[in-house]
Amino acid sequence: MRPIAFAAAAASILALAACSPEAPGGGEAVPPADAPPAAAQAPGEPQPTTSVDPAAPFRADFAFVGAEPFWHLDVKGTTLVLTRPDEPAVTATNAGLAASSGKAIWTAQAGTTTVIATLEAGTCSDGMSDRVYPYKAEVKLGDLLLKGCGISSEELAKAPPQ
Repeated sequence: MRPIAFAAAAASILALAACSPEAPGGGEAVPPADAPPAAAQAPGEPQPTTSVDPAAPFRADFAFVGAEPFWHLDVKGTTLVLTRPDEPAVTATNAGLAASSGKAIWTAQAGTTTVIATLEAGTCSDGMSDRVYPYKAEVKLGDLLLKGCGISSEELAKAPPQ
């Protein structure tokens, strides 16, 4: 009768093991791909979070515009190009991007002059047209501060001409 008792004990152990899956080494096993989602964690326990990159919306090319005086800044990758009437264009390279929710700041050098371009989410009008822009813009070139509006180059290309 011993073989029957041994078989019964082995069957019991296998049945219990099937109720609580374990990974090799004793950890908790990963549920199968078709398993229903786990219930929400109990209050007071750490909740899972997803990381959002605040710079993601600003990794596109942008156009900054301003009036009185007229000026235009293109942000293309890590290059900033500022153009103004009757002034030579200023090109700043290797711009670093710092961003938080709804705000981006590019900082670069044009020779020995620091160029800082800032966009902040908020409705903006250039004061010269009926166009409404999604960002307020500032460009600081040394001691010169230019204020205007900004838009992604992609959105600007889709907009009707003014």
